[in-house]
Order: sequence, then C-alpha cells, then structure tokens
Amino acid sequence: MAGLLELAGKENLSLAGVVIRYQEELEGKPREEVRGIMAGRLRVMREAAQEGLTGDFRSPSGLVGGGGKFLEKWRRAGRSLSGTITARAIAIAMAVAEVNAAMGRVVAAPTAGSCGILPGVLFALEAEKGLAEDQLVDGLFAAAGIGIVAARQASLSGAALGCQAECGVATAMAAAAAVEMAGGKPEQAAAAAGVALQGLMGLVCDPVGGLVEIPCVMRNATGAAHALTAADIALAGVRCYIPFDEVIAAMVEVGRALPASLRETGTGGIAACPTARRLVE
Repeated sequence: MAGLLELAGKENLSLAGVVIRYQEELEGKPREEVRGIMAGRLRVMREAAQEGLTGDFRSPSGLVGGGGKFLEKWRRAGRSLSGTITARAIAIAMAVAEVNAAMGRVVAAPTAGSCGILPGVLFALEAEKGLAEDQLVDGLFAAAGIGIVAARQASLSGAALGCQAECGVATAMAAAAAVEMAGGKPEQAAAAAGVALQGLMGLVCDPVGGLVEIPCVMRNATGAAHALTAADIALAGVRCYIPFDEVIAAMVEVGRALPASLRETGTGGIAACPTARRLVE
C-alpha cells in the first residue's frame, strides 16, 4: 500500500488511476480495453443484484434465499432504521450473497463468500448519489488495489486466516471504493480500508454445515454497512494511525492464531451452536 500511495503522490493519480496503470502494464492492453473489461465485471454484479432483489429462489440446502427481497421491501416501505444509502447497501449485499449461495453467477470480490459487500456499496451510492458508471468502474479499480495488497501480503482464504480474510478484506475494498467514488484522496481510501479491516479483525470463519450460507450471507449485509461507516470516518478527516500494510500484517498474525475450528471447518463458532447442528441434520 505504501508503494501505491507513493506512486499516486508522484504522478498525481487517484488510487484507481494507479491500479489502472498497473493493469495496463500487466496485460499489455490500452486503458480503454482495461476499463471495458472492468465494466464487464460491473455488469455481472448488477445482474446478480437484480436477480437477488427480484427473483424467487433458495439455496440447495433451503437455508437462505429471499432475504434481500425482504430488506428491499422494508426499505421501500420507508421502515428501515438505517439511512437510505445503508438500507440500499445491505439489501443489495444480501441479495448478491444469496445468488451465490443458490449457485448463481457472481463476481468474487475478493471471494465468492464475500461477493455481496462491494456491489452493495457500489450500487447504493450510484442510486443515492447519482453516480455515473465510469465512477463505479473507478471504484472497482480502487477496490482491486486493496485486494491486490491483501492477496500479496496475506491470503484471501477463510480456511487460512478466517473470515477476516474474506468479508474483512471485502469490506476494506468496498470502503476504499466508496472513498474513491466520493472524490477522496488515495490516502483517505487507504485509511478507510484500514479502519474497515481493523473493525473486523479476528472475524472467524464458521459456516453452518460447511456451506457458504449461515452466517456468511448476513455478514455480507453487515459488511456493506461497516464499509460505509469506515469511508465516512476517513472522508471526514479522522486519522487512521495504523498504516494499511501493518493492518494486513496484523490480520495474518491473528489468522494464524485462530484454531482450526474457526477456519472454515464448520466445527466451531456459530457452526457449533445446537440449533446449527440440528439444521445440518
């Protein structure tokens, strides 16, 4: 992250601008083509969100499905306790995560189990702030920068480091995307990512029955709300004293300290609750 911020400062680029340049050099493709590919990812996210908010389906286990629709109906009725942006974000995030659980097509961001957080934030801000698609694509590139840093210095696997590496990193990515789309500085995007991940440090991976359904789907919704909070903290100018690279290093240390029962084995945490065991049976 320090290297990305240094380059952004030298070249007077946004975080998205730095990542776009990296992708151009990596693939040997012109900027327009690189942006077009990312716009394609955005379309897949949009399709998943629409399907989750309007379709009638359940996961193969029957445990999840329809939650995003319930939240959207609640929001449209004006009954949500959250602000309008957050209410949209949590509905979309849950809807996309449910599409994943039902074997639908999603974008791993950074994993399939955390796929709803980023689109929840993107499309909520689009709807409430009147953002253009190009701004959402920039948000995706900023998010990708955070994902690259996390993947290279740590892991994006719940089995390796717990859900902090999946929903935690996804929340950091979404927070950075929100700052980028709001016109924030690269340092603020990095700070938002750091605040987001600090808030979810130690999040365990405890899927009921080993399925990416409970509590995973609801964690996507809460992750979207958490990302917006972190973005507001950074944009308001509140200083994040711990650099993002150090937060990632701490996440690795914490993840390695987690027992196997809390790293995707489905034997500890929520997965070990009596009701969870009965559901599996």
